[in-house]
Amino acid sequence: MAAVNRFAPASAVTAGLIAVLVGVTSSAAIVFTAAQAAGATAEQLSSWMLALGVGMGVTCIGLSLRYRTPVVTAWSTPGAALLAVGLEGVPMAQAIGAFVVSAALITLSGLTGWFERVMNRIPVPLAAALLAGVLVQFGAGLFTAMEGNFAVAFGMFAAYLLCRRWLPRYAIIIALAAGILVAAIQGTLRLETVNLTLAQPVFVWPEFSWQVIVGIGLPLFVVTMASQNLPGVAVLRNDGYDVPISPLITWTGAVNVVLAPFGCFGLNLAAITAAICTGREAHPDPRRRYLAAVWAGVFILCVGLLGGTVGLLLTALPSALILGIAGLGLLGTIGGSLTSALADDRLREPAVVTFLATASGMTLFGIGSAFWGLTAGVLTAAVLHFRRRQPAHV
Repeated sequence: MAAVNRFAPASAVTAGLIAVLVGVTSSAAIVFTAAQAAGATAEQLSSWMLALGVGMGVTCIGLSLRYRTPVVTAWSTPGAALLAVGLEGVPMAQAIGAFVVSAALITLSGLTGWFERVMNRIPVPLAAALLAGVLVQFGAGLFTAMEGNFAVAFGMFAAYLLCRRWLPRYAIIIALAAGILVAAIQGTLRLETVNLTLAQPVFVWPEFSWQVIVGIGLPLFVVTMASQNLPGVAVLRNDGYDVPISPLITWTGAVNVVLAPFGCFGLNLAAITAAICTGREAHPDPRRRYLAAVWAGVFILCVGLLGGTVGLLLTALPSALILGIAGLGLLGTIGGSLTSALADDRLREPAVVTFLATASGMTLFGIGSAFWGLTAGVLTAAVLHFRRRQPAHV
């Protein structure tokens, strides 16, 4: 029993499960759409989920154990949205070639260390504001879910509050159980439609078309770095994990290159789901929270192996349950981020600008609000605190 509690504490296992549940249910449909835009067959679509699941699982488990840090990886959701629009009419082999090029550029970014050098120059309040802006919509999802299914969302919220008062360590677990129970009573939990089917890998030899590389590969690289890896690093730094970034970027890129021919279009550091594993709900001891990321890796491996059933699982769970548990799981992280963002009087206004621009969800030139929010904050700080160089006195 002691060994189980050591390597599989209930809070860490639950945090890992919630991270995967939120990540898959919130964006798997976009991945399906992207694959279908490239003309993927049912077998290839299943292979995409297998490749993504294996890539995320291996990197989550391996990097978290290596650095004893909750390193959670994910597929590039903005990248999938880009592909869903851009892959229409593109042959699958050329799409795979674009995936390989994008992954190779990510690997090169890690090997050269340029991305880490940029991140090390970003002030902590701006990074915290960036993270808060990314997460705020998911935190608010708990309450917007009450409009569509009050019983499930409010039942989870009430259970969470009571447990935070008397059983704080198990608040998220019991809130999730409460949501599942209410959904089952309502009849909105339709697990009888789920059939377990193992996914099979389908290899596609990549073809390299410069038009597709310029139109798909390069934008996929930019979007993944700016909209995913950037806030992903902010999550780790905000919770006090000073892990070297370059090896993380290198390994996610290298694994992506290997798995790209099977449909792995983009691997990156997670932000929203990572925050579930780095917060206090994952484990009271920050040094043990890496176990939550390890368990997230185990669960996402299972999702990949059962790639053919993911679509059925998406329809089995009510959306209010997913939105509610994501919001509850991120409350602590959002609060801590806002505290860090506003702590420095000198950078408070740039931090607020970063937060608002990021939370707006705007997209310019195909790049998401995380990049533009940080850009706006840095620009505000530079203008407000720019000092002219004093002329030398002779």
